[in-house]
Amino acid sequence: MTKTYYSPSHEYVSVDGGIATIGITTYAQSQLGDIVFVELPETGRGFKRGDEAAVVESVKAASEVYTPVTGETTEMNEELVANPGLANDDPENSGWFFKQTIINEDELTKLMDRAQYDAFVKENR
Repeated sequence: MTKTYYSPSHEYVSVDGGIATIGITTYAQSQLGDIVFVELPETGRGFKRGDEAAVVESVKAASEVYTPVTGETTEMNEELVANPGLANDDPENSGWFFKQTIINEDELTKLMDRAQYDAFVKENR
């Protein structure tokens, strides 16, 4: 069963069987505007929670994407590299950035569920 968590820096983490799928939230995409370029981490690269893992460029700005959990990259979304517009059209599904193994599942407790994230966005607008 997949469970999704959200970070204060507007990344989501969908967890399924110890694998985290990470990308930017719909809110983050709306703030960035049309995404025109993404740079994703190579497979096998390890990250600690909070590390810069990817870069996204939009018509408005360039922004870092941080990994919300410690792990090792197992896959990057090659389709997204070829077509960054996927992150505009469907950021929380087909516009995912990369997948990684989760080394410390306790880190998930530091993230928000959907209701908490929605309240966080509302409070911080």
